Amino acid sequence: MKKILLALSLLVTFGLSSCEKEDFGTFNSDNRPEVPVTFPGTTTHGFNPYITKSISGDGVIEFTLSIPENSGRTIREISRVAAGGTGVNAGSLNLLSPTGTPQVNYIASPIAGNGTSVKFRTTLAEFSSKSTANADLVKAGNEIAFMFLVTLDNGNTIIPVQVRVRLTA
Repeated sequence: MKKILLALSLLVTFGLSSCEKEDFGTFNSDNRPEVPVTFPGTTTHGFNPYITKSISGDGVIEFTLSIPENSGRTIREISRVAAGGTGVNAGSLNLLSPTGTPQVNYIASPIAGNGTSVKFRTTLAEFSSKSTANADLVKAGNEIAFMFLVTLDNGNTIIPVQVRVRLTA
């Protein structure tokens, strides 16, 4: 019996090790867009770019979204924005209401691009006015986050990484 199990395990091991490398699809690769979006003026330690904002200051939050000039593309618009705590993710941009329209959109209308860049501007007061959950986040020591759906001139859309605002006193 032991010899049969040994022979079977050797056969399985040999069979598995002789397989050619297969393409495991999108779940086993980085999802990098054809045209990368960067956030000039932000700091990055780790993954998400961020800015630091004082809750006692003017409250203006501004991010510049930029694509490489040599990409051959331009930014048509920021089509949708999701905002909230650091749990905001790409899926937050695509949540649909029962009527099929996006239910999470921080902006009332798209923000037009200007060549290879576009500016998103809001305030802590506006962020707080969107929901009680958002208002509760505006405290020193917290972070708030934004996700963007960017539409290029050819109609392709890109969802860049989450950007954050670190709040200080």
